[in-house]
Amino acid sequence: MDLTHFRFEIDSDGIALATWDMPGRSMNVITPEVMAELDRIVDAVTGDAAVKGCVVTSGKDTFSGGADLTMLQGLGAEYARLARERGEEEAMRFFFEESRRLTLLYRKIETCGKPFAAAVHGTCLGGAFELALACHFRILSDDDRTRVGLPEIKVGLFPGAGGTQRVARLMQTGDALQMLFKGEQIRPLMARNMGLVHAVAKRDEIVAQAKDWIRNGGSAVAPWDQPKFKAPSGKVYSPAGMMTWPPANAIYRRETHDNYPAAKAILQSVYEGLQLPMDLALKVESRYFANILRSPQAAAMIRSLFVSMGELNKGARRPEGVGATAIRRVGVVGAGFMGAGIAYVTAQAGMEVVLVDQSAEAAEKGKAYAHKLVSDQIMKGRAKTADRDALLARITATAEYGDLAGCDLVIEAVFEDPKVKAEVIAKVEAAIGPEAIFASNTSTLPISGLARSSGRPAQFIGIHFFSPVEKMLLVEIIMGQETGERALATALDYVRAIRKTPIVVNDARGFFANRCVGAYVLEGHLMLAEGVPPAMIENAGRQAGMPVGPLSLNDEVGVDLGLKILKATKAQLGDGAVNPVQERLLTALVETEGRLGRKNRKGFYDYPAEKGPKRLWPGLADLAGARLDPDSVDFAELKQRLLVAQAVEAARVYGEGVVTDPREADVGSILGFGFAPFTGGVLSYIDGMGARRFVELCRALEAKHGARFAPPQSLVAMAESGGRFYGKAEKQAA
Repeated sequence: MDLTHFRFEIDSDGIALATWDMPGRSMNVITPEVMAELDRIVDAVTGDAAVKGCVVTSGKDTFSGGADLTMLQGLGAEYARLARERGEEEAMRFFFEESRRLTLLYRKIETCGKPFAAAVHGTCLGGAFELALACHFRILSDDDRTRVGLPEIKVGLFPGAGGTQRVARLMQTGDALQMLFKGEQIRPLMARNMGLVHAVAKRDEIVAQAKDWIRNGGSAVAPWDQPKFKAPSGKVYSPAGMMTWPPANAIYRRETHDNYPAAKAILQSVYEGLQLPMDLALKVESRYFANILRSPQAAAMIRSLFVSMGELNKGARRPEGVGATAIRRVGVVGAGFMGAGIAYVTAQAGMEVVLVDQSAEAAEKGKAYAHKLVSDQIMKGRAKTADRDALLARITATAEYGDLAGCDLVIEAVFEDPKVKAEVIAKVEAAIGPEAIFASNTSTLPISGLARSSGRPAQFIGIHFFSPVEKMLLVEIIMGQETGERALATALDYVRAIRKTPIVVNDARGFFANRCVGAYVLEGHLMLAEGVPPAMIENAGRQAGMPVGPLSLNDEVGVDLGLKILKATKAQLGDGAVNPVQERLLTALVETEGRLGRKNRKGFYDYPAEKGPKRLWPGLADLAGARLDPDSVDFAELKQRLLVAQAVEAARVYGEGVVTDPREADVGSILGFGFAPFTGGVLSYIDGMGARRFVELCRALEAKHGARFAPPQSLVAMAESGGRFYGKAEKQAA
């Protein structure tokens, strides 16, 4: 059998082994060609009486990340073409049949009459895990790198190749729904304990054990195809079912605010599917999947969180003329919360770290933070003591700048004061070699201004981490006016090495992320001053799709920090650069009330000393002065204001040339400050409704609430021409 993506062999016992090993790829992905070859393998196994069964495994270091989502994007384009040429009905028929090809293939494996086993090592996610679920026996390697899961919800989809139906028949309904909603990656032993797989073994034993299962008469009938099968939670319409479904619906509403159609489709698919035989249940799932695949939310999330993020992670913005950089030793100056986090993620990536602070004691305190983080991982079973010892051995804590000699890259993370940073720059540059790159972790200060203190501005760049460093996936790389290509390449290579996603922005106060998130927080402050009840403001933020409300976010970053930035901006740019209402509010909170945020357990919220939920401070109403009747407040407009304030600021930043690539604006907004992921990001939010409609919305809000909603001229011009932020990229793709 002539195969490209699989190796197929049959041993002396009549057991076939299909080894998935796509040429020219580091990871296997599901493509139409892979599906066609797998179909041929099933026919070969079932058509040969001498073959007892088949084991499916991978010839790579990992199994598969699932389907190639660009394949699904292509389906949408073909649907649009057919709709234009042959009509909506024929286009939809084609779309439905094509979108369920994988479902039918997996069902063919499941019902072919011969046992199939999946022997999995490494990552096995999405459609690849649905393949494993369709096999009659599943065995995982006990390797730390092995993970299974169905993460489709994270890109606006849901498991549409049988995942919702098989998982719901392997587990209690509540557990199945939780797994499908979260889309988390599951470790081998947990997967076995959850009933998702049958066995866990050493990596070099999984194929042999899978073959043994077939050799010993493994059944070729899935549990749900047996006449007396009963779902783990019983029937939907039963006392147990009524204890599951009403709460599940309420949890869905609470967690998604009805912003994510895919999550609702999961509920519907499982609810309806559990009442039907498997073949009909799969057809129900396929109908919901085809519908979700055509949703604007899925299109936007696939583009931003899969395609664009993948391109950025692979170096889309890296200068072509600069060779690969070798970063072995990294200096971090400032062992506070940010510096300690940077030291940890750098050491975790295998690089040596020199952590410098004013005293050896302060530097050791920063190193202790790394100790705590790894110890937490050990307690959760995600790391070993040897891992901690090795990581800590890579961090040298010191008060001596001379120890930075030999560093390829130095990142300063000291106090946000130009004078302090200037002193650090001078000390670092006196110690490091002539080829080393210097980076500032400043969150607001213009890089070009800081670079004036440097003797080599071409090797000076901004690398802005988000807090907490070990959790946040985004890094903003800031180009100063004289930053060279080698500095940019080094910064991008470093960010890739620590497994974070970079966006490249040009120099400006606040750069990209802080300007947008600042607009979100400002809008919350102004709503409060208008007399909008604080709880309504917070709920509007969450229901609009933000992870937390603007007041809660301000507490997390520090109310006092917000006031310091406001004062610094006013001192440098004048009174007109700050909003006086916001200034009065923050001054009263910090200087009169002593409320600094979560750090001192009182800000917009009160935080109990013991464990317990935070509560909005009752004094906020008096502080605001005005009080509006909640029934008179247009809640839909509150949600609109909170998103539009960020999006119009992003459009300004783009128009000013601070951000030059819409992919970076969208990915940066979702990863950096959680902008409503279902929209695809700040610029996709505008493209989704159209620039003309967005400009009209901005002008309506401007007339009612002020000039901060005024659309920039570049956006007005886009609206008049019918343009889109992604228009150029879409034309190139076409």
